[in-house]
Amino acid sequence: MSRARIVVDRDFTVSEVPRRIFGSFVEHMGRCVYTGIYEPGHPEADERGYRRDVLALVKEMGPTVVRYPGGNFVSGYNWEDGVGPVEDRPVRLDGAWHTVETNAFGLHEFVEWARLADVEVMEAINLGTRGVDAARELVEYANHPGGTRLSDMRIANGAKEPFDIKLWCLGNELDGPWQIGHKTPEEYGRLAQEAAKAMRFVDPTIELVAVGSSNSGMPTFGTWEQTVLRHAYDEVDYISLHAYYQEHDGDAASFLASALDMDYFIESVVSTADAIKASGKHRKQINLSFDEWNVWYQTGLETEDQPSAVAATWREHPRLIEDTYNVTDAVVVGTFLNSLLRHSDRVKIANQAQLVNVIAPIRAEENGPAWRQSIFWPFARTSALARGQVLRTAVTSDVVDTARYGGADVVDVSATWDEENGVVALFLAHRGLEESADVEAVLRGLTATRVTRAEVLTTPEGGDRFSANTIEGETVGLRDLDGVAADGETVTLRLPPLSWAVVQVAVERR
Repeated sequence: MSRARIVVDRDFTVSEVPRRIFGSFVEHMGRCVYTGIYEPGHPEADERGYRRDVLALVKEMGPTVVRYPGGNFVSGYNWEDGVGPVEDRPVRLDGAWHTVETNAFGLHEFVEWARLADVEVMEAINLGTRGVDAARELVEYANHPGGTRLSDMRIANGAKEPFDIKLWCLGNELDGPWQIGHKTPEEYGRLAQEAAKAMRFVDPTIELVAVGSSNSGMPTFGTWEQTVLRHAYDEVDYISLHAYYQEHDGDAASFLASALDMDYFIESVVSTADAIKASGKHRKQINLSFDEWNVWYQTGLETEDQPSAVAATWREHPRLIEDTYNVTDAVVVGTFLNSLLRHSDRVKIANQAQLVNVIAPIRAEENGPAWRQSIFWPFARTSALARGQVLRTAVTSDVVDTARYGGADVVDVSATWDEENGVVALFLAHRGLEESADVEAVLRGLTATRVTRAEVLTTPEGGDRFSANTIEGETVGLRDLDGVAADGETVTLRLPPLSWAVVQVAVERR
């Protein structure tokens, strides 16, 4: 039997839960947009073509902000192609994913969908093939009330009121040689600085995210952030991070400990940003936008049904990286959410990539059903229940030895305290594959009166750690976690092997 002891104290907090860390991502890639959120003619489509079955699952999952329209796609995208009468919009080749883009879905459609989904829009601009003019013109089109050529064009296109988009990404992954318009740190830093200034001249209320490293293994990691922020520190509010993880060669232990690398990535970028703040004698603080993260099985990407982007013929919305997620993936996603919460003093935005079909928690078949993948559940419950203050956690746990990351706590945890409603929520991931784990949570300054919720995701009966939900049915999901006890300052529970759980207890101040 593995063991873990967790101590939380009402007076030792990280930050208010930043609601934007429960973000998602919609890119014009594969079937995320077309036959994902948008499919005119589908039995569940409304009069505008939005799939109501997918929209219902999005609302259940609970994302708060959605990044759009890319991703790699945005680095070659002309935003003007996606506005105006659909019949007049040009058909283009998208070099990022080697597909044909009809532009039947664009800015107006996404803003309308976002309002139906009750999510904030996070708009990305093209700093790959375009620059300052296109950036400021898009802000004017989207946010200016009227009386100018571009704002009047928006009104003529059916949107009298401004979109009032507050959150903008200054390009995407421009540190990567795969990116259309790839740039050196100096080139990007200067371009981001000038684009940011021009955009703020149009709307001084917007918030801006500078491109950071595409992952912590990039050859330019660290120096990229230093150079970009030396140029653009005063003009931007956030710097981005992207990271994807997968299981390599059956090394489940390392995969389950991947959040240690996420911790390292976050803490390294924080250190770099703070060093630039000090050396430049800046007064404000740069926070982090982890605006792409997920499990992504990049090896074995090409299959007969799902050829690689480069090998594919030019097609509209082909199947691209439609990963099927299993129990192990869900537990790992739970640890990523814990990492984001534990670093919520600096990570203020995060976007799981992507929302539908493409490396996604929600799958949807063309002219067919939609369903929840295993990774849907940790996101949905954490988004719904992480409220109030993030509490610092002191964990004493048995350790799992891993080849990639060394020792990792067998039980990973984050905790929140909703003082207004008198509730503490514990989000727990058990990395052990064979033994159950006995967990004791000690509450300092709070008294637990009763358990209000206890749910667990683990291997389904008759399944294994590779069990997954498919079009045939959902076998991986949440069930009641029995045996949770709350007695004064102590909460005790037992986690089954390889599991993710949420335990919510009613509390009173002491």
